[in-house]
Amino acid sequence: QVQLVESGGGLVQTGDSLRLSCAASGVTINSYAMGWFRQAPGKERELVAAIGWSGRNTYYADSVKGRSTISRDNAKNTVFLQMNILKPEDTAVYYCAAGWSTGWDGGFRTKYWGQGTQVTVSS
Repeated sequence: QVQLVESGGGLVQTGDSLRLSCAASGVTINSYAMGWFRQAPGKERELVAAIGWSGRNTYYADSVKGRSTISRDNAKNTVFLQMNILKPEDTAVYYCAAGWSTGWDGGFRTKYWGQGTQVTVSS
């Protein structure tokens, strides 16, 4: 059974940092690109960052570019999203995904989803 388990979310203040983790089991992530999506209340789920299997290719949404870093440790089957200078508009449920990038311009096809972790940024 494939599981992607996110952790590291929580309630923080504007300007704080968080590091989200996604631990995979039942699947070897080095076969996949990995992504972090987020969904705020009343909004569609959006891709915020993605990373290729080797770590060489990355994508960041404009909304998080310069404030976030996606990384992966294939040996530990884990993906991370470091988010800095958090803003209230970053408040959302963050989901880990395994799949394929369709060109590193924001396209991502997901095969597996995590259950999500809530990030709330207070003003």
